[in-house]
Amino acid sequence: MQRLYSTFARGWPGMGLLCLRMVGAAAAVHYALGSRHLSAGAVTEGAAGLLLCAGLWTPIAGAVLAALALWSLISFTTGDPWGQILFATMAAALAMLGPGVWSIDARLFGRKRLIREP
Repeated sequence: MQRLYSTFARGWPGMGLLCLRMVGAAAAVHYALGSRHLSAGAVTEGAAGLLLCAGLWTPIAGAVLAALALWSLISFTTGDPWGQILFATMAAALAMLGPGVWSIDARLFGRKRLIREP
C-alpha cells in the first residue's frame, strides 16, 4: 500500500492538502445533495466526497470524483463548464498527491517504526 503514496506531507504542505480535501469533499457532497433525483452517480459522488473528507482511500476517491466530473462535463452540456473542469483537476491532483499527514490513510498506511526487543 505504500506505493500509492510518495509521502504523507507534514507542516504547510500537509495543511494545504487538508484544505484541498475539505473543499473537494464539500463540493462533492453539495453536488450529490443538489441533484434532483437519487441516482447511482449522485450516491457515488457523495460517498467519494465523504471518503475524501476523512482521508480514506484518497487516490481512489480522487480518481472517482475526477472521472465523475469529466463524465458530467461531457454528458451535460448546459451551464458553465469551468466549475466541473476545476473540480476534476482538483480531484485528480488529490489522487496523485495523496492525503497528507492529517488523514486516516496516514494512520493506516503511514511509515511505522518497528522496535525489535532483545
